[in-house]
Amino acid sequence: MKHTDICEILKDPARIGTQAVVCGWVRTSRDSAQVAFLELSDGTSFPRLQVVVDKNKLDLDPECMKLGASVCVKGEVVKAYKGEGQELNASEVVLLGKCPSDYPIQKKRATLDFLRTIPHLRLRTNTFAAVFRVRSVAAQAIHRFFAERRYYYVNAPLITASDCEGAGEMFRVTTRPWNASEPDEASYYKADFFGVKAGLSVSGQLEGEVAATALGKIYTFGPSFRAENSNTTRHLAEFWHIEPEVAFMELPDVIELAEELLKYLIRAVMEECPEELKFFDSFVEKGLIEKLRGVESSEFAVCEYTEAIRLLQAANVPFRYPAEWGCDLQTEHERYLTERVFLKPVFVINYPKEIKSFYMKQNPDGKTVAATDLLVPGIGEIIGGSEREADPEKLMRAMRERNMDMAAYKQYLDLRVFGSVPHGGFGLGFERFLMYVTGMENIRDVVLFPRSAGSIV
Repeated sequence: MKHTDICEILKDPARIGTQAVVCGWVRTSRDSAQVAFLELSDGTSFPRLQVVVDKNKLDLDPECMKLGASVCVKGEVVKAYKGEGQELNASEVVLLGKCPSDYPIQKKRATLDFLRTIPHLRLRTNTFAAVFRVRSVAAQAIHRFFAERRYYYVNAPLITASDCEGAGEMFRVTTRPWNASEPDEASYYKADFFGVKAGLSVSGQLEGEVAATALGKIYTFGPSFRAENSNTTRHLAEFWHIEPEVAFMELPDVIELAEELLKYLIRAVMEECPEELKFFDSFVEKGLIEKLRGVESSEFAVCEYTEAIRLLQAANVPFRYPAEWGCDLQTEHERYLTERVFLKPVFVINYPKEIKSFYMKQNPDGKTVAATDLLVPGIGEIIGGSEREADPEKLMRAMRERNMDMAAYKQYLDLRVFGSVPHGGFGLGFERFLMYVTGMENIRDVVLFPRSAGSIV
């Protein structure tokens, strides 16, 4: 049916005195002997539209007053009786869809734990409607950022025969029945759909490097899958990744691009979602807007991994995990560095090679690689990247040390043989970024249908 989006009614005072048709769901309602009030949302804006019904002129179906019911309203746009903005004086209210009294989302604010049990309905709450408007704005800003800088958008395959991270945390893809019997593993996979062992991609990086060594500057933005049996508030089995790869890029260039992207995205969300951020600042994370302004306006710090370990060891803090050279930084370490030492985002660089991926460029010291993690206050690591190893001999040595199947990476190794160049890139977990800019503490609350160990609701 032809109708006007509620956001258009609310933002345009020129509509006062005109007729309009709106459709939406009833978020709240109030009734009296003479007048009824409905607050409608159609998802197009954070504020709701108040509909005023003069019961002396209009016979209102009681079903239209129930929370969650969907209605179509025709009437005159008028100046709001209280405050600024517009409201609608109804001349006709038509019930589109009833909503029974056992509707699980009531006026009383439901807990996030409860709302995770009804992912198909939770977007009708203020919190989740705001989260997913921010998610949409941020996704569009990602494409805009790279388009403005002449990057090419490429789509990496979701089904692959190689494990980018070399950690073996891949979901297997197969068409074989659960009880298929073969004399050995090789025979099993030979009879499978692809003829080899296949899995869901953990990252688009390797394919991104292929594109970057031909097109120069590319980025991927799509889902990744990791079969990591983790139930933390920061991990998902299916998540979205932004992964730029750039030819002729060294570690300082990687750092510059990562800082530029993060600030651009924060700025876009602050400019395009002011109402949503005010809500999050009031009800989810006090001081959120001030935090984001601080990040957007600050100059990020850069700290050597070795220096970071020294700072942690000198700290008068009882860390759960002791900080020693050669260990991977834990969230408690990352937050201490950003919130107690630097008081702003910090790039930690040049990690021990043993704790980083095989493809990272080996530094001349023989002990570290040209890698970086961007740590931000409140969450810890948000971006991980590196300069990639361009020397085929060094790359093969790193792969042998990890007992990797060299044949499975022939195409990747060829990139180092045929016109190898310095190049680099990073990965930004989209959901972790969304947690940061909304203040949501659980990653399951920034994705439509979260996939995690033991849960596929």
